[in-house]
Amino acid sequence: MADLDINVPPYLKKGDIIGIICPAGYFSEEDVQPAKEALERWGYQVVLGDTVGNQYFQYAGTDEERAADFQTMLDHPDIDLILFGRGGYGTIRIIDKIDFSRFRKHPKWLCGYSDITVVHSFVQTQLHIPTMHCEMCIDLKYGTHDRAARTIQSSFKGERIYYKTEAHPLNRQGRSEGILVGGNLSLLTEMLCSDSDLDTNGKILFLEDVHEYLYKIDSMMWSLKRAGKLSGLKGLVIGGFTRMEQDEIPFGQTAYESIYEQVKEFDYPICFDFPAGHRFNNFTLRLGMPYLLQVDAHEGSLKSV
Repeated sequence: MADLDINVPPYLKKGDIIGIICPAGYFSEEDVQPAKEALERWGYQVVLGDTVGNQYFQYAGTDEERAADFQTMLDHPDIDLILFGRGGYGTIRIIDKIDFSRFRKHPKWLCGYSDITVVHSFVQTQLHIPTMHCEMCIDLKYGTHDRAARTIQSSFKGERIYYKTEAHPLNRQGRSEGILVGGNLSLLTEMLCSDSDLDTNGKILFLEDVHEYLYKIDSMMWSLKRAGKLSGLKGLVIGGFTRMEQDEIPFGQTAYESIYEQVKEFDYPICFDFPAGHRFNNFTLRLGMPYLLQVDAHEGSLKSV
């Protein structure tokens, strides 16, 4: 399909090296072991960054320490892929400290979700290099054989993505192709008007979030709409909006209903309750890559093209 010139990083082969770092919240060496062992069982070598097990209050080190660890892994010629340890908060504090000049010439997959949306958005906005929205080490701690973990394995190897999900009452039927972008709604809203502000025009937008008040979901969707981020989409994919909060007086809408209200005037296909984001089934998505989105009366599907 005709779109931006996409610089796709090499996929992994047996024996390749995966680096694990923590650009945001603290993550212990003990808790990283299940993920490390799983990656080694899958045939990869693993190198732990200095931020794994490091702690500075709620962070995995100071801003300078986290940025330095990220830079080291990004520039290291032997590291083939970076899997982030966990999200939390803090990546936005260091993203402008990172020099991506070597990465631009020698890209590698950057893999994670939640707070890692900061990385996804910056890399796709500034460099047009795909990244992986997927489970991190903190998730693999709780299971390395489930369907979500299997999607990580297949995506690391570059296998085609084809996911299906059941019909949802708010879905809008249709078929479209476009580059998939997006991630955590809160982070995308925070990055409006910055160097990480996503161009959503002509794209399929993916959104997810967790632990937000329902009125905040509504407010953030209004912000995206007023910024022109919703009108020119090719499609909309809505993942998990889990553990939503509510004030003492009920808000009156679910998160999905608030989202639908902001996009009901448009005509592109919409797929709700997609298996990605802060939910048990967090399937891997290669952001910045082209997909076919199809929604009918029976199901929704997303297929790499």
